[in-house]
Amino acid sequence: MWYQYLINIFKIKDLRKKVLFIFLIFAIFRILANIPIPGVDVQRLSELFQQFATLGLLNIFTGGTLERFSIAMLGLGPYVIAMVILQLLTMIIPALERLYKEEGEEGRKKFEQYGRLLTPILAAIQAFGMLAFFSSQGIITETSLLSKISSIFVITAGTVFLMWLGELISEKKIGEGISLLIFAGIVAAIPNSVLSFVVNFDINKIFSYILFFLLAFLIIFFVVFVTEAKRIIPVSYAKRIRGFKMYGGATSYLPFSINPAGVMPIIFALSILTLPSMIFSFLQASPNRIGEIALRLNETFNNEIFYGTLYFLLVIVFTFFYTAIIFDPKKVAENLQKMGGFIPGIRPGENTSLYLSSILNRILVFGSLFLGSVAILPFIITSITNVQTFDFLIGGTSVLILVSVVLHTFEKIKAEIEMRE
Repeated sequence: MWYQYLINIFKIKDLRKKVLFIFLIFAIFRILANIPIPGVDVQRLSELFQQFATLGLLNIFTGGTLERFSIAMLGLGPYVIAMVILQLLTMIIPALERLYKEEGEEGRKKFEQYGRLLTPILAAIQAFGMLAFFSSQGIITETSLLSKISSIFVITAGTVFLMWLGELISEKKIGEGISLLIFAGIVAAIPNSVLSFVVNFDINKIFSYILFFLLAFLIIFFVVFVTEAKRIIPVSYAKRIRGFKMYGGATSYLPFSINPAGVMPIIFALSILTLPSMIFSFLQASPNRIGEIALRLNETFNNEIFYGTLYFLLVIVFTFFYTAIIFDPKKVAENLQKMGGFIPGIRPGENTSLYLSSILNRILVFGSLFLGSVAILPFIITSITNVQTFDFLIGGTSVLILVSVVLHTFEKIKAEIEMRE
């Protein structure tokens, strides 16, 4: 049972140290999330978050740092965007593609290092755009040049520091550091959301509350079901004789997850969507025609229907894109052939590769639609129930992140325990 693994975590000294170290990183992250940038009108900031629902969604992925306007207000968004840009470049730069796909572990490390070097540049640009946007809304009271430069430097440093904390977690090999920090930010918002719900409880909305929590329960059930669902492909191994021993002859299976990309397409899409809003907000301060065009584009972009549709489409595109990066049917087919494995009824080699590709493409149609639907569920549920308190807390995106991270981390811990046993 799962609780036995939980008990074993604290029995095994090495594993206990790793888990306690991760909790220490979480504590440092929460301290950073509560150190604000000076010269901010807190009341006006709160009103702005109520006005723009998209800011609340973005606030989830920063762990509440954006709402507090803290030194880590960008979260890990710039790092995610940097990796997305590099992965997109692998499609047009052959040398970068070879580095990422063909040069093994060393190539991956060098590729990730490029991402780290690109992160502070993107963080500085995004910090500048954020400050310009919030200044235009009358939230930042300190408008001197020195104040803006120091704020950009501090926000960039906060992002780089969070990236380093994520790397430290990943080195412990219990989970993905970036995902765990996002997970910690979502969990940290739960007490405030519960308290806000209790304080603002309205008996006249009781039926809306019941409908909301019923929909939330169905979402959680559906997310867990799809996350755990797999398409099983049988694999047989030919018998081989070496010396006086016989090998192979067994039957195994190749599991294809219905959602192989996990939550990364949503994170990619949300990170990309923050850039146009920042650019338009900055340009709309221009006194000429450019300012008018930027203002109209920004209003269009902040429209929930337009934003939700674009968000949905980007998630679908990134699902196919990210899966193509992490899963290569040709390589899987080659590995099966080397080990003497084959799919019954399918010839080894190229035919197996084509068969796996066709299976994967059919699965991704459902998986991408599922992810896209999950991404826009908070907008849909809020419009149906008119309940704002748990809008982004129990939204499908948050649930998907929580479920994915918990399951992935549990599998890592389970593997560590079984290895030691």
